[in-house]
Amino acid sequence: MASLVAEGQSGHTGQGAQEGLAAWQDPTAKPYVRIAGVSRHFGEVHALNDVSLDIYQGEFFSLLGGSGCGKSTLLRLLAGLDTPTRGRIWIDGVDVTDIPAYRRPVNMMFQSYALFPHMTVEANVEFGLRQERMPKAERAERVGEMLDLLHIGELRKRRPDQLSGGQRQRVALARSLAKHPKLLLLDEPLGALDKKLRTHTQFELVKLQERIGITFVTVTHDQEEAMTMSSRIAVMDAGQIIQVDTPGAIYEYPNCRMVASFIGSVNLFEGKVFGREDNDILVAGDDFLVMRLRCLQPLSLGTPVTVAVRPEKMRLCPECQGPGDNRVTGRVEDIAYLGNVSIYHVRVSPTQVVTMTLANMQPRTEQMLTWDQEVTMTWSPSCGVVLTE
Repeated sequence: MASLVAEGQSGHTGQGAQEGLAAWQDPTAKPYVRIAGVSRHFGEVHALNDVSLDIYQGEFFSLLGGSGCGKSTLLRLLAGLDTPTRGRIWIDGVDVTDIPAYRRPVNMMFQSYALFPHMTVEANVEFGLRQERMPKAERAERVGEMLDLLHIGELRKRRPDQLSGGQRQRVALARSLAKHPKLLLLDEPLGALDKKLRTHTQFELVKLQERIGITFVTVTHDQEEAMTMSSRIAVMDAGQIIQVDTPGAIYEYPNCRMVASFIGSVNLFEGKVFGREDNDILVAGDDFLVMRLRCLQPLSLGTPVTVAVRPEKMRLCPECQGPGDNRVTGRVEDIAYLGNVSIYHVRVSPTQVVTMTLANMQPRTEQMLTWDQEVTMTWSPSCGVVLTE
């Protein structure tokens, strides 16, 4: 799997790894954050159930999942705002499970930013340093450093109600970084921003994290946000971690139906294995659809499987068809024009609608497909992922 992970590193490798390896690929690298067998129960509700996870120094790590999956609970446990029912947590080699939040080398940036409305930007950034009784001259130097780092020096005398959403986000981040934490926790940090500003800020956060080298752990339900910013992602569901990997590996090689469905758009075909040829298996799907798929996993004849194919992997036939490619024919039911791409919903059977994404190389008036048109789609054996869970 190492070669697959390397393709999706997003520029982050973590610190302490052997040259050419990301820290999580290096068996000699020690995790910076270690979560071992952690559970958190609220009466009969199991918010977290036996979660174990290693995060390495310098990572931008995302906890991704839907509402109620346990990601925010895990973040609160790292921050010391809650204690686990079972399990232990280490940060930089120190067991912090029973250490209160104010004594941990951790800072947390909340979704609401939690800025003090009666304080100026400068005073907000300085607040944590005052609480630690840092000398005045050193405080002033640290605050100036943070304001310059986040490019908000000209805002130092304003109050939060005089700032835009993006400016408030920068102030909250500056305040979180001012204490030089070993670990920065971000709870839905971009949720309050509009789409254009959120996209811009995602890249800014990544650049900032790489410059200062602090380990970031963020919670988000936004798949695009996690894919853009993360060195690795932990996909969570029902209080458990389902898959941990780089963005590229999770998208291209999900380990189960839940991950395949949650990350991006995907077509799922149900079927059973009925043959093998070299490194390919033959799958008989519903409505007599037969698929040829690259699969090194040993699967017995008759094994039920789900085949996952991303919409952008599908192409129109016969222009793009190669030897051994899979084919399916249907009729266009819906078209969503998104400018750079169009999304087509094609009914291929009474029970199955396939989604295909095509780049708009020509003006909209010259699109090649229209409603109720019959089309044949194709995808190569290597473009489908065979799932048994």
